[in-house]
Amino acid sequence: MAAPVDAVVGRGAVEACALDEILEALKLLLSPGGSGSSSLQITKHDVLLAAFKSNLSALDSKFLMGTQWTKLKLLRDEVASKAEWTQTSEDITWSFTAQTLLLLLCLKETMIRLAADFNPGKPNPRTAEAAPALSPDTLSISQQKIVQSALQFVVTLGVCPYLIPGVGMPLRCRTEFGAVVQDVVCPDASPHTARRLYTSCRVLLDIAQHASLGSLVFCRHFGDIAAGLCQLGFCPTKRKSPTPEEEVLTEEERALSRRALRDMLDQVYQPLVVRELLVLQGGPLQQPCTDVKMQLRCRAPAWLRRLCGQLLSERLMRPNGVQAVVRGILEGAGAGAAGGSDAEVTAADWKKCDLIAKILSSCPQQCLSPESYYRLICPQILDLFHFRDKLTERQFQRVATTTFITLSRERPELAAKYLLPPVLAALHRCMDSAEIPESDMVPGTILVTEEELNRCIEDVFKVCVVGNEPLPVLLDSLLPVLRVLFSLFCFTRQSVSHLRSLCQDILLWILGKLERMKAITSLKGFAGLDKTVPSLHPQCQFRAATRGGIMITIKEATNHEDEDEALYQKVSSEQSQVEHLGDLLSHCQECGLAGDFFIFCLKELTHLAVENEAEVKAEPFSSINLLELEQKQTLLVESQEQKLLVLQLLAVLCERMSEQIFTNITQVVDFVAATLQRACINLAREAESTVQSQTLSMAMGLVAVMLGGAVQLKSSDFAVLKQLLPLLEKVSNIYPDPVIQELATDLRITISTHGAFATESVSVAAQSTLKRKDPEGKIEKQQQISHDRHTGVAQSHLEQQQNHEKSPQMGQEYNTPFIPKEDSEPSTITNKKSGSITTEQLQEVLLSAYDPQIPTRAAALRTLSQWIEQREAKALERQERLLQIFLENLEHEDTFVYLSAIQGTENQV
Repeated sequence: MAAPVDAVVGRGAVEACALDEILEALKLLLSPGGSGSSSLQITKHDVLLAAFKSNLSALDSKFLMGTQWTKLKLLRDEVASKAEWTQTSEDITWSFTAQTLLLLLCLKETMIRLAADFNPGKPNPRTAEAAPALSPDTLSISQQKIVQSALQFVVTLGVCPYLIPGVGMPLRCRTEFGAVVQDVVCPDASPHTARRLYTSCRVLLDIAQHASLGSLVFCRHFGDIAAGLCQLGFCPTKRKSPTPEEEVLTEEERALSRRALRDMLDQVYQPLVVRELLVLQGGPLQQPCTDVKMQLRCRAPAWLRRLCGQLLSERLMRPNGVQAVVRGILEGAGAGAAGGSDAEVTAADWKKCDLIAKILSSCPQQCLSPESYYRLICPQILDLFHFRDKLTERQFQRVATTTFITLSRERPELAAKYLLPPVLAALHRCMDSAEIPESDMVPGTILVTEEELNRCIEDVFKVCVVGNEPLPVLLDSLLPVLRVLFSLFCFTRQSVSHLRSLCQDILLWILGKLERMKAITSLKGFAGLDKTVPSLHPQCQFRAATRGGIMITIKEATNHEDEDEALYQKVSSEQSQVEHLGDLLSHCQECGLAGDFFIFCLKELTHLAVENEAEVKAEPFSSINLLELEQKQTLLVESQEQKLLVLQLLAVLCERMSEQIFTNITQVVDFVAATLQRACINLAREAESTVQSQTLSMAMGLVAVMLGGAVQLKSSDFAVLKQLLPLLEKVSNIYPDPVIQELATDLRITISTHGAFATESVSVAAQSTLKRKDPEGKIEKQQQISHDRHTGVAQSHLEQQQNHEKSPQMGQEYNTPFIPKEDSEPSTITNKKSGSITTEQLQEVLLSAYDPQIPTRAAALRTLSQWIEQREAKALERQERLLQIFLENLEHEDTFVYLSAIQGTENQV
């Protein structure tokens, strides 16, 4: 009968017991000095044991001698009777721990009962601004401190001393008080150390079931409790016990520990779980340490490392597991909730971000297949790109970029399947090869929203430009969408857009990393020369969005009245694209891509001319029917369009590029070879022209400059120059101008002998240009396209000076080659007798003195200077005009020209 009465009394005590009584008892047990654990940190072995005994005696006396805590005593006795663990021991530290656990259980029971009996009244509408009543189980700040001290004692005395070496951080490595506790604990006394550890962990988890107490337990002691549960549930047991009567855990208790560990890991904040598991997993010491505390640390045992790796993999494969892993590693260092002040410093710690990327890109062993793993985490990796929190944005994006690159390097086939398609989905949706559903083909329908396009371009920028690793799978995936990217870049040039710089940087990065032939092919697609390169869908168009971005929509239907306007828009759009391509290539001069593309355009122009003529002469129109004639005419029109487009490209490149467009000898030789080949083709077609002759002279003069010492040539450079030998031989055999024939022959000799034997014509041309600003003659190539434009300017200027004379050559095109026809060298001119030149010859040289081509103008100035020196009658008659020409050329920017003008001025004086 006594038992039921005691039970009834106990339940009444629970109802009447107050929180203050329990917290006062805890305070008495823990800190008789009133300063918490801080007063115990300076104690040593005997003093600490005496303090524990004194506190326990004071608590028992308080329960027995007075009536103040009668209700609490009844509650404690009830809780103790239900407990299945020993509360007393010869080891005073365990007795102290057990009494602390009993009081914490009483606190939990009381808080649960108070919260259940709490019934707040309805709020008064007249005082709606008043704060709602607090639940009676709410702990104040001072009360929370008492509970935290109690939990600290329980973990320090009941968990940490019983962890085997390598599991968790030893007490000796924490504080001086922890080292003292480790020495006063008596593990040989009853109960067994495993039983003590099991009891402490199970009771702490029981206390943590209350929400308020659970936050206090897990906030500071999650790692120690997890270490204890790992040891209890997974530590391998010895096959034979040292003594038969030794107390060990049952298999059921070990299973309960394993289940409790997994339940705890699922309930706690996942980044905290990841961080503590990484600490538990530990690792070998990096360097020998002289610190005594650090020397006491042991490497985690193999079973614990495997267990933590498995648990971390499970965390990773949960929903939002990637974010949990990233936060768990980075939060303590300044990112997210746990930091903030050191966020900028941590953002520069790329090694930690790279380590996370390595973890994420490694498939766990327990995963069914790598594909299933990457299919799960790849969308989460892409989500890391889009965090807008200032404290985490830089770190998360760095992790995402590095993981993206690492996965693309190690698993390219899976990256091409699960990473790259989602990133490029917005661009693929609007390509001409895409199958757009009929429901989306309604005019005005938004095919790609502003947010989708922004996200796509930003992600590509982060992966390509920021990651800066040209992996094959990355380049191959980006190659099909380059023309769409270029079209978007051209659209951003029409107005202000934040995507302009991103698109430009992406295009420049890809063009610089691609193989040169693939880059040239892409540029052909940008210019419209290669119709096979995927482009924007004909029914799609870019439009400015409402928030300042860009979206892709379906075009509106065009009325017949607007066909002219649509045609005009099409033509102007194509022209602007060519100009934007020139601006883009102006940034590609150092890598040599601009020079290679310029040479390609020269070769393409020659090829189109020959192909067009061959098609015209292939078959007479009278022998084909109307359908074939229409098809043939269409092909001819397309060929003409290609030729005009190439000419436009060359004009834009000459205008946009600087004199540094050619970066190596190979490009210069390719340029000269293209010029010589075009000249040979024109000669075969009997289409020699003055412009062609001047261009040929300029190209061979460029070779003469290189051979004359303007650049340091090596044996490998001469191997490249030998590619010109067949073309030079052909020019020397078939070209009608003897001066060009002679120069071609001399160049062949110089190249063949690696410069050991140089003729006088080559040496003179080289010595005249050694001090020029552009030793490789990279500027002259621009003149061949803009020749016609400058011709009219030079002729009108000469007509103003010679308006009192009527010469038959004044209306002709320039016909002065690189070296004058009648006077191939100055030495030849010197040998001429006075009065040997004619008015026509003088008029021709005067006209050449205004030629935009530098070699032609300089040669004319030297010829006039020689005539003045020889006292030629025709030259002396026009001495004032010649002096004016020399003075005008003194201000020329080219050294080759103004030095010739100086010589002419001195001869006149």
